[in-house]
Amino acid sequence: MSVSPATSRTVWVDASTRSARMLSRIATFCLVELQRLRHDRSELTTRTIQPILWLVIFGETFSRIRAIPTGDVPYLDYLAPGIIAQSGLFIAIFYGIQIIWERDTGVLTKLLVTPTPRAALVTGKAFAAGIRAVSQAVVVVIVAALLGVGMTWDPLRLLAVVVAVVLGAAFFACLSVAIAGVVLKRDRLLGVGQAITMPLFFASNALYPVDVMPGWLQVVSHLNPMTYEVNALRGLLIGQPTNYWLDFGVLMVAAVLGIAVASALLGRLSR
Repeated sequence: MSVSPATSRTVWVDASTRSARMLSRIATFCLVELQRLRHDRSELTTRTIQPILWLVIFGETFSRIRAIPTGDVPYLDYLAPGIIAQSGLFIAIFYGIQIIWERDTGVLTKLLVTPTPRAALVTGKAFAAGIRAVSQAVVVVIVAALLGVGMTWDPLRLLAVVVAVVLGAAFFACLSVAIAGVVLKRDRLLGVGQAITMPLFFASNALYPVDVMPGWLQVVSHLNPMTYEVNALRGLLIGQPTNYWLDFGVLMVAAVLGIAVASALLGRLSR
């Protein structure tokens, strides 16, 4: 049985309307996060201390002792993109605590009974984490430039850096929300977050090349989305060869899967 043109047009209009509504709600959550950043600049300042210390202390020290083989690339240049990814990870991995807090205050329940899809809520939260990660990445880039790191200032490459940082932070924020849907308690999530943050960081190529890792850790590194985020950032900022299609493909797939899993587990928080 054929479908009439009028019916097809109606279905297309309905789908377009739902998509536009979902994008509008995602954008609303992101704007709320920008307002929080504007009114809470002290948090942004305190969060930048750790990545700056990594660059100034760890980076400068290991650049002098030449303990990590990075070829013709100075170690500080090699490290800077990894610290940008690390700062996004450290922001996003505890984002589930905000969801649990909203559950405890009744905000989450009110949001879940509205027509807003869970996927829109999770996506909004994920990209809000990306906005915070970008704001911190800007500080890291400035500090790295002051330390003499040779980075590109090409606008298109910097725009791609923003995309990579947002996608990486979005995945880890969704991972945090998914964990929140399992553990259901802030103190438990804090413990789990602390337990997995450093392994995720050290099981990537943020600090050292994958080639110097033991075999089993190389396998873990290739499964870690942070490795592909760092690869993309190194290629964009310091020109290190990489496969951008693979890097951004993995980040996009990881973000989409993270949104799907976190959306499925979000309902557990309202029970």
